[in-house]
Amino acid sequence: MVDVPVSNTGEKRNDITPRVLVRRAKTFAALASVNTSLDSSDLGTVLINLIYLRVSQINGCSYCVDQHAQDLRKLGETDARIDGLAGWYDSPHFTDREKAALAWAEAITRIEGERAPDAVWSDVREHFTDKDLTDITYAAALMNAWNRIAIAFRHGPEGSH
Repeated sequence: MVDVPVSNTGEKRNDITPRVLVRRAKTFAALASVNTSLDSSDLGTVLINLIYLRVSQINGCSYCVDQHAQDLRKLGETDARIDGLAGWYDSPHFTDREKAALAWAEAITRIEGERAPDAVWSDVREHFTDKDLTDITYAAALMNAWNRIAIAFRHGPEGSH
């Protein structure tokens, strides 16, 4: 088995991710199909990836942060927007529409707090159709799932082994 990075407790673990994914290939494929569905969203690839990156930053998933920052750069996003995403709320680099989507993604990622506040819901509704809002919600929920899988199975960025 391949060694993975030291865990957050300092314990070195074996990489069980490939075994788990092979045993649950249908489950993995089902989750991946949501990604495929969102690839054709009217929101566009950039906004979907901004949501993926922001949710991953909040959850501390180093693999997903690395992956989606790379994806955004490949899509032509500037370093100023990628590097400034953690402070999007007062950044001049994001439109009001993007800020509404990011606020909603954050609200449902941090659901334990105010449980998706009405003010955030009202703001996002002003900027997006029902279909778009559904896609934003699925994108955030999907990335929360992928983050938890990557973190649980100690899957770090390439070169972290």
